[in-house]
Formats: sequence, structure tokens, C-alpha cells
Amino acid sequence: MQKRLASCSCGQLTAEVSGDPVRISICHCLACQRRTGSVFGEQARFPRENVALAGNATAYVRVGDEGGQVTFHFCPTCGSTVYYALESHKGFVGIPVGAFADPSFPAPRISVYEERMHCWVVPPPDAERIP
Repeated sequence: MQKRLASCSCGQLTAEVSGDPVRISICHCLACQRRTGSVFGEQARFPRENVALAGNATAYVRVGDEGGQVTFHFCPTCGSTVYYALESHKGFVGIPVGAFADPSFPAPRISVYEERMHCWVVPPPDAERIP
């Protein structure tokens, strides 16, 4: 079973995952743009039992557009978000793909909040696209 290691910038907070993600998506919502400092966020979702977390984290809870809560866990030293939990998907952990620092990571299969997508962004041609 493949293992991957996600880490914050300073290496203090990590998430080691086993196996393939059940979902890889890009999100163009304004909250993801602000959280990442980029024009979209890309995340991979894994079953909770396949994720081993280590290090100290600070949590930030955000209420989404539809009322659900997302708890982001980031390093209190360098500020990098390493994982998050969705209230609506308790058995899963989301991890920003950039935290893996792995150019061979699989492409996203879903693109959401496309009405907020920057006009020059081009999602993968075979990705499911949700306005």
C-alpha cells in the first residue's frame, strides 16, 4: 500500500497517509482562495483510519456557504494548513495536495465553485465540473 507524507513548511506537523485518496478536488470558492493565498485550493480526501497525524496543531473552524463546519488544522509555528475535517464527512480527513510537495500526485477529478474561478484557470479536461 502506497504511503505519502504531508507536512507543514517547518516539518513540525505531519499527516502520513496510506493508500489512494477517495477524492481529489479543486475548489475555487473565495474562502479557499483566501486560505491558500492562491486562486484555488486543491485537496485530497482520505479515510480517517488511513491517516496518521503527528505534531502540534492549532484549529480554525469556518462555516461554509451551506452552513456546514470545516475545521482546519495548521502549524502554530509556520502557519501551514496540513489537514482539515468536514463536519458532514466525519470518517474522512482532507489534506491540501501542496502539503505533499509531490509533483507526481494524481490530478483532481472534481472542480467545484467554478462560478468563482479565475478566467484563466483551466481544470483538467476529464474533471467533473460543478458550478
